[in-house]
Amino acid sequence: MMLLNLFLNRVKPLTLSIKRVILVVAVTGCSVGPDFKTPQLMAPQEWPALHSGDASLQAVVKTAPAMNPVWWEAYHDEVLNQLVHHALKKNPDLQTAALNFAAAKAAAGQVGAARLPEVSLSGKVSREKLSQDGSTSRMVNSVYDHPDKLLNIIGQPYSWYQSGVNFSWEVDLWGHVRRSIEASGADIKTQQALLAQAQLSIVAEVVNQYLTLRNIQQDMQLTEEDVASVQERLNIITAQNAHGKLDDTVKERQNIELASIKSKLIDLRKQESQAMNQLLLLLGEQPGSLQQELTAKPLPLDHLPPLPELTAGLPAEVARNRPDIQAAEAKLHAATARIGIATAALYPNITLGGRFGYDTYQSNKFGEWGSRTWSIGPSLDLPLFDFGKRKSVVTLRKIEQQQAAVDFHKTVLQAWQEIDDTLSRYTAARQKWQEQALRAKSAATAWTLIKARFEGGMTSFIDVLDSQRNYIQSRTALADSQYEVLQAYAAVNRALGNMPSATQDKEN
Repeated sequence: MMLLNLFLNRVKPLTLSIKRVILVVAVTGCSVGPDFKTPQLMAPQEWPALHSGDASLQAVVKTAPAMNPVWWEAYHDEVLNQLVHHALKKNPDLQTAALNFAAAKAAAGQVGAARLPEVSLSGKVSREKLSQDGSTSRMVNSVYDHPDKLLNIIGQPYSWYQSGVNFSWEVDLWGHVRRSIEASGADIKTQQALLAQAQLSIVAEVVNQYLTLRNIQQDMQLTEEDVASVQERLNIITAQNAHGKLDDTVKERQNIELASIKSKLIDLRKQESQAMNQLLLLLGEQPGSLQQELTAKPLPLDHLPPLPELTAGLPAEVARNRPDIQAAEAKLHAATARIGIATAALYPNITLGGRFGYDTYQSNKFGEWGSRTWSIGPSLDLPLFDFGKRKSVVTLRKIEQQQAAVDFHKTVLQAWQEIDDTLSRYTAARQKWQEQALRAKSAATAWTLIKARFEGGMTSFIDVLDSQRNYIQSRTALADSQYEVLQAYAAVNRALGNMPSATQDKEN
């Protein structure tokens, strides 16, 4: 007993010193590896500097506060508003993105728990029997001359009762845990940005597909009018042919033209069905659903909704608001933090561990002070020779960070290209619509004048029908131009990353 007390007295100061050193190092421990620095965006100061091509397509973008984030309401179409809301709730891709976001948060919770001690409770009750011919028997036979009685006792079955509280804590000397938490936080931002990107893309695609459907339905109406006009013209030619005023050549030409227009109508009906199904897929619905909503009347011709002016703030603000750029920056952040994780693996790892419990073979002694057992102390893991394995991991993480930096730079360049392309497209679409509106107005005037001449006996009814067909065709071109403006407006909002912040943070 005196030797034991002497040993404990000698070890106790050393143990306290080790604890103090560990606590000091834990508090003052550093995080190895590079610290993340927000990358530069290379954004122009003004919008006019961000344009390629003819100056006539330079869009007027004001640096006032950004446009309404619920931009699809600018179309003043209640059906469209309902479809967008429907897609945000039921689109499968959005559900997948939301689950990825939730998984990233769960993984971050797992990583964050490593900075705190881990405590567990264990217990065990077992029935055991030692071998009479095992290693214990060899020792007994070597020590005692008559070991049979002792071996019989050793070979008898017995119950074993164990319980304890286990403690373990990794001392984060080199920032392994801190860098892991930093990387997992960046992963959360990545998935959050990808969720926002998915929301923006789905909304823009729903709007685009809805407008495509309405454009097809508008063309169907105008084509049906065209069929009726050509059919009426054919009836007149057939009557004139019956009286010998025209030969069969004129009649057959009209039959060819009528068949061609009817074929176009069949194609439009097929396109309508396909457009409906593509829209329903975005909404997470089966074919045949929402027929009442999807067969509503298209937008009126010769009329554009009063779309708001383009206001987007400064170019740098727009870039920071784009989810794809946010995701690329977060990926770069995570890649930088993982260099620190790999670097920390090159240094010693200290883990504090401890256990307190009870250990007895007698059930009536379980829990008594004499059956207690405990252990406490640090464990050290010091890498010596791994033939460059850990250093290779550090090199790999540095290369991955460089790749993430290149991807960020590429994402920014693609963003500027997409913004300029969509702004030019929107400007060109509005200019084209104005020209098509003038064409349709002139065609309507010509049709009115020719009808007046026919009523005065100055021209034939076939001229009236030809003029009517020209008017129908000009209205078809105007309708196509109208929907191109509306779709280009959706593309602009998508390129600017215009989405409600509440929608982006929906899963927070």
